[in-house]
Amino acid sequence: MLFIGGLVFVLLCVFASFVASGGALAPLIMSMPFELLTILGAAVGIFVMGNSKEALKHVPGDLRLVLAGPRHDKAAYLDLLVLLYRFMRLAQAKGDMALEEHIENPHDSAIFAMSPRIRDDKTTCNLICDYLRLTSLNIENAYQMDEVMSRELKKNLTEQLHTAKCLQSIADALPALGIVAAVLGVIKTMASISKPPAVLGAMIGGALVGTFLGVLLSYGVVAPLAARMRDVVMQDSRYHDLIRIVLVTHLQGSPPQVCAEIGRKDIPHIFMPSFSELDMALTESSNPPPGTA
Repeated sequence: MLFIGGLVFVLLCVFASFVASGGALAPLIMSMPFELLTILGAAVGIFVMGNSKEALKHVPGDLRLVLAGPRHDKAAYLDLLVLLYRFMRLAQAKGDMALEEHIENPHDSAIFAMSPRIRDDKTTCNLICDYLRLTSLNIENAYQMDEVMSRELKKNLTEQLHTAKCLQSIADALPALGIVAAVLGVIKTMASISKPPAVLGAMIGGALVGTFLGVLLSYGVVAPLAARMRDVVMQDSRYHDLIRIVLVTHLQGSPPQVCAEIGRKDIPHIFMPSFSELDMALTESSNPPPGTA
């Protein structure tokens, strides 16, 4: 909602200052529909031309991120640490092969059942199961695990940032599209050069609305939209990176509680639980769930 509030504030400041300084809104209002059709229509066309059908399907969800903010809060990070801690304790007590029944059928797993939000998040659940499966296959090289996970997470992040990058490209193009709209207005004006100066002045003013809208939409709307989307995606990517940090630390031979604490240190500050909050959550989870004792 901060984005909506900021956008309203920007528009109020721009148009209110124009009116307060003696400007008339009538020429803007009369020209705006046609100029917006030219600028936004071209921008949407460019966006569609530059993307695949699969990429376009993700746009509505990515736009919702701007309004909703990061999907993962402190409780989600804490839940993930506790879930990984349970798996590491099981592996420590019974060996990595004991993980197999949980990662092959996560919806039947007693451990995943204690974290239903993670179990029902297909991307996160699959990521955990895939790399726990590697540990159960006796991969012992922590650096190799770190490299494999880092490559996959980097690939995922690049794909998730695609919409934000495309929007930034549109923001860069909007001033030029505004000039296109303005030039069309000037061509229209030149075709009516024999008309009275008052009429020509109104037509030239309408043409300049295109330049105004192109710049305003670029720097006042689309560029902030792309920046906010990029920030939210980057913050959310830390959630999956936490899995990499904890599992790699586990492969390096650290005790489960140390792995969880090292993972906690990498959580974004605004979502990072305190040491005591994590310790309390891990203590509460120390009793093994049914079927894992």
